[in-house]
Amino acid sequence: MREVFLDHQSATPVLPEALAAMQPFFAECFGNPASLHRHGLRARDALATAREQIAAMIHAESPESIIFTSGGTEAANLAVKGSAYANPRRGRHLVLTAIEHPAVLNSVKFLERHGFSATRVGVDAQGFVDPGAVRAALTDQTILICVHHANHDLGTIEPIREIGRSARERGIPLFVDATASAGWLPVDVQDMRASLLSLAPHRFYGPKGVGVLYRHRGARLAGVIHGGAQEGGRRAGTENVPAIVGAGVAAAAAARELAGRIAHTARLQKQLWEGLRSRIAFLRLNGPEPGPCRLSTTLNFHVAGVEGEGLQLLLDSRGVAVASGPTCASKASKISPVLTAIGLDETQARGSLLLSLGKDNTPEEIGYALGIIAEAVAWQRAMSPLWEDFQRSRPGGAGDPSA
Repeated sequence: MREVFLDHQSATPVLPEALAAMQPFFAECFGNPASLHRHGLRARDALATAREQIAAMIHAESPESIIFTSGGTEAANLAVKGSAYANPRRGRHLVLTAIEHPAVLNSVKFLERHGFSATRVGVDAQGFVDPGAVRAALTDQTILICVHHANHDLGTIEPIREIGRSARERGIPLFVDATASAGWLPVDVQDMRASLLSLAPHRFYGPKGVGVLYRHRGARLAGVIHGGAQEGGRRAGTENVPAIVGAGVAAAAAARELAGRIAHTARLQKQLWEGLRSRIAFLRLNGPEPGPCRLSTTLNFHVAGVEGEGLQLLLDSRGVAVASGPTCASKASKISPVLTAIGLDETQARGSLLLSLGKDNTPEEIGYALGIIAEAVAWQRAMSPLWEDFQRSRPGGAGDPSA
């Protein structure tokens, strides 16, 4: 059975050159970066190189602005909670979009249980937030604005520059979650006017178990994990040196290959979307049309008369790996709040699939996947009471003499 992987938002394979660079740090270069002897120095030098590689990828003003964490989720927690704890005298109010990643949404909920308040700014039917609405939500007590670069579920690219301009004018830190976009869109923290920005290397061919938080030198940030003085005193704990080395190599490759990766996945995205529309009736795209306002890697759509999780499992049995929602929410078997925020009802949200492309997917794989997806939808509809209900309820349906 042929296998096609279309779930690159959840994970990507580690680049061979990144894996090769990591290998020595599991064995002969095993020293702790905090140690003063030569073994520790080798590890510290490796961390310094990775900071330089990642700083270059996002156009950071200094490698010292890079903080390593255990993953994108921890980076988001540090940005949100660390900003709140570092600025109690300024205020206790945060502004965020209604469709942020669960790491941001749940960090804010935690703060709300501890005396902070938050304003969640809604989005339109394609997932875009209005910079004017963000600006209107700001108060004299606002200590942080949280807006993702591109949505992890829809692929919608947000107007970060305009929001960053408002943040700078008001002197309010802006935290940009770039875990979905880094490696697939140009990221320039200075152009964005970002005070904080998070990355997840496992989404651009780095290893799991490492995350990155960029911190502008003017951003106040309190640590949320306490222990040693690692990472400038802002993130205690011995650094995961092999993973950090791999993240640095992956970042350098992403920066070097970015234009080619975007062009390649954009072609595949077009092939995939046009193929789906021609093969499957009553299919609707969630988020903007493929093009400059959407990540070139991501397609999220709902199919009338099917249940997304069941379709996902059926496709997996036939060798095509997709998602029925963001990985961080799927284990809870809950509807994505992103889909409800853009106006989908429960049936539509449960009938949605998320397909995400990678740099190594091929047109032949897409062609194969299209055939399998169309067959799976037809098979599930033939057995589904949801499809019967949809046909009866739609204008021109089975019970309509005009059908």
